[in-house]
Amino acid sequence: MNKKILQTLEYQRIKDQIAPFLVTEAGHEELKQLLPSSTPATVQRWLDETDDGAHLYRLNRTIPLPKLKGVQPALQRLAVGASLNGKELARINVVLRASLRVQRFFNELADEHVELNLLDQEAESFAVLPEITERLQRSVDENGFLKDEASATLRSIRRQILQLQGTIKGRMESYMHGKKAEDLSEPVITIRDDRYVIPVKAEAKQKFGGIVHDQSATGQTLYIEPASVVGLNNDLRSEQINEREEIKRLLRELSDLLRPEQAALQQNATKLGHFDFINAKARAAAQLQATKPTLSAANQVHLKQARHPLIDQEHVVGNDLILGYDYRQIIITGPNTGGKTITMKTLGLLQLMAQSGLFIPAAEGSQAGLFDEVFADIGDEQSIEQNLSTFSSHMDNIIQILQQTTKDSLVLIDELGAGTDPHEGAALAISILDAIGTKQSEVLATTHYPELKVYGYNRPETTNASMEFDEETLQPTYRLLMGIPGQSNALSIAARLGLPADVVAEAQSLTSQDSQEINRMIQQLTKQTKAANEWAEKLEAELAEATDLHDELQTKFTQFTDQREQMLNAAKRDANQIVSRTKREANAVIADLHHKQKQGANIKEHELIADQGKLNALEQHPELQHNRVLRRQKAKKSFHVGDDVLVKTYGQRGVLLKKVGNHDWEVELGILKMKVSENDLEKVKPEKPKHQATASVRRTKSSGLSTTLDLRGVRYEEAMQRLDRYIDAALLAGYPSVTIIHGKGTGALRTGVTNYLKRNRQVASFGFSPANAGGDGSTVVKFK
Repeated sequence: MNKKILQTLEYQRIKDQIAPFLVTEAGHEELKQLLPSSTPATVQRWLDETDDGAHLYRLNRTIPLPKLKGVQPALQRLAVGASLNGKELARINVVLRASLRVQRFFNELADEHVELNLLDQEAESFAVLPEITERLQRSVDENGFLKDEASATLRSIRRQILQLQGTIKGRMESYMHGKKAEDLSEPVITIRDDRYVIPVKAEAKQKFGGIVHDQSATGQTLYIEPASVVGLNNDLRSEQINEREEIKRLLRELSDLLRPEQAALQQNATKLGHFDFINAKARAAAQLQATKPTLSAANQVHLKQARHPLIDQEHVVGNDLILGYDYRQIIITGPNTGGKTITMKTLGLLQLMAQSGLFIPAAEGSQAGLFDEVFADIGDEQSIEQNLSTFSSHMDNIIQILQQTTKDSLVLIDELGAGTDPHEGAALAISILDAIGTKQSEVLATTHYPELKVYGYNRPETTNASMEFDEETLQPTYRLLMGIPGQSNALSIAARLGLPADVVAEAQSLTSQDSQEINRMIQQLTKQTKAANEWAEKLEAELAEATDLHDELQTKFTQFTDQREQMLNAAKRDANQIVSRTKREANAVIADLHHKQKQGANIKEHELIADQGKLNALEQHPELQHNRVLRRQKAKKSFHVGDDVLVKTYGQRGVLLKKVGNHDWEVELGILKMKVSENDLEKVKPEKPKHQATASVRRTKSSGLSTTLDLRGVRYEEAMQRLDRYIDAALLAGYPSVTIIHGKGTGALRTGVTNYLKRNRQVASFGFSPANAGGDGSTVVKFK
């Protein structure tokens, strides 16, 4: 890309937004070298890398990189055979450890099945050099200081130095106490010429002996190395020299270890900087709420709700910018301060960002072109030095653009033909657009000339556009209106601002009728387009909502169908198991009856009722009661007056007399009439008359039912239910009387029992038991 477009569109400010997120010198260097590219493979690779970085950032898994200074100078010194110092070795150590950490990071992502475009493959090319990394880690700390573990010799020397320093300090501390302390300027041990000394008053010099290494500015204090430690200081000095020699040897050894790996080290440092750059691009994109654009080799641009990246994203207005489909030229007309120039710069700058592998501040699904060049003539470029007027400067730019542009170029021209006579300027603007059009370049131009509005209608592959203006507030909305030329608002604005009506009317009379008609047409067209756009946006939102709802319903319906099939199959399996188990139990009951018949015994009615109850109880299996499939099948069977039914609780057949509630029926059971819930009824076929019986049945007292019902300690509702079932069972068993034990207590249960017995038409009489049999704590009931 030409440097002029980068300056005009402030491309450097986009790079400045990325810089704060970089942590390596190599990353800063790569950002510095960043320029847009027109090579499809290169731009696509850059975008895919940025996409990987953005994906990891969304997962809160950014590439782990420490702050890294450049290692290029150190590698250059290795190349000429020099030995590196500790700080240089520490920097290379950081590079090697970071390379190993990054490679492990991507291995972990692979284990977690995180899918990426390119970065996982690029991470495989790191030269981790584990042995060299371990040696440097053991030998050099992060500040470049050689550790004791660098060699056994260094450890031994430093241990000896520590011992000598301890001995020297011990002896010299003896001067801090006792009589000689009075001869010291201050009780401290210090160092002069790398030797331990003490500050002695000048007049007490002879008391200490030894060597004078320094004196104070006044001459009152002498820094003396006492004779008693001279030998120890000499030994210490010797060991310190040995330490320096060992450090030099180790630095040379470590440098020789790294020398053959210069290329690998350079590659690692560069790649770490590249990964740092990708991290920074991803974070800058997140801050800008930017998205990944697709690329069009045919230079078909469709930027959805594109926003200028250098304007506050909370206030900038987004616009759809479409170029290269039905038209290759857009002519934006209208007054100043409406946003024409910003819209033009938005298109150019976002195109440069996309071709630099950066995400762009636009909605998802936006598409950018791959232009070989982007040219721009924007702003007042009057040059005093070159003696060029504004018009001359613009013409100079236009001439260069016409000379360099191709069919793959994007041309941005602001205020085309401005700076000269309006008629000549308009004619010149039309001819320039025709000249660029012959090269099939894509153009976005702005102008004030009304003649270009007609040009936008008449020329093929050309369209008009304008910036929306709110006549109520007299403020621009900064929204781009495609297909509508800009209208002149000068007279209406002047009138709203208070210009006298006669002045406005005079101005209108001086305006040609054609111009007024065109303005009215444009005004009406603008309103219609705005209404159509609002309606389209509303329909689009409703369609999106309906589509989401349809997808959700389709998903849930599919889930429901699958679950229903699974539940039906499970219910069938459970039902089959229950039926099998029930058949076995029913067969056992029937076999028992057959056994009694063979023995010739009279089967009493209560025994038959008990056996029928056992059979009916088999149908009350909890698993079947709660089976939804069976409940739906039972619900299909409706009850009607006169139906023959089976009362399952008592195993007795009866006839439905009438419905006495939402779910209750009055049923005739022989001589009894009783209220029964539908859940306890089952419709049966009418019973055929029997010609002969295999066994005689006679009514007698049942031995299976107690003549006493104890309701003490039972809740009131449950007690009433038990009482109702018990009285029915006692009647069926043929008992002449029974006793209900209800206790005394608060009397509520006793009252309930009394009220129930009064309502039951089968009860002949009832009263409290004798005093010696419970008194008013129980009631004796006699049946008719």
